[in-house]
Amino acid sequence: MSAKPKTEEFIATGRRKTSTARVRIRPGSGDFIINNRDISDYCSTEQQKKAVLGPLVSVEKVGELDITVIVRGGGGTGQSGAIRHGLSRALEKMDGELRSPLKKAGHLRRDPRKIERKKPGRPGARKRFQFSKR
Repeated sequence: MSAKPKTEEFIATGRRKTSTARVRIRPGSGDFIINNRDISDYCSTEQQKKAVLGPLVSVEKVGELDITVIVRGGGGTGQSGAIRHGLSRALEKMDGELRSPLKKAGHLRRDPRKIERKKPGRPGARKRFQFSKR
């Protein structure tokens, strides 16, 4: 039985709002697959594509790595933020020296903002019903 040569693979998780992204990176030709679709198919706006590719641009590794992402939950913005966070963490795992430029660009920081829950006796999280004096 011949052993298949295992290429070095780095896995990381990224989160934003209610989205979770599992990112796998390995040296390769620059394929970027999100939920079994190409990045250009998956990212509907240029802003989302820029957010996703941000960490690669920061460390100048565009086109050098094969990236596979499975992302669940939330909407487009949350998912692109989660992918960005996971990709940054995976790049840091791959090469510890990349931490400094990623951190400087703010890619390693987990964005803690989430939707605030609706409170009882109110129409929303903070909004109040219209006040009537008489």
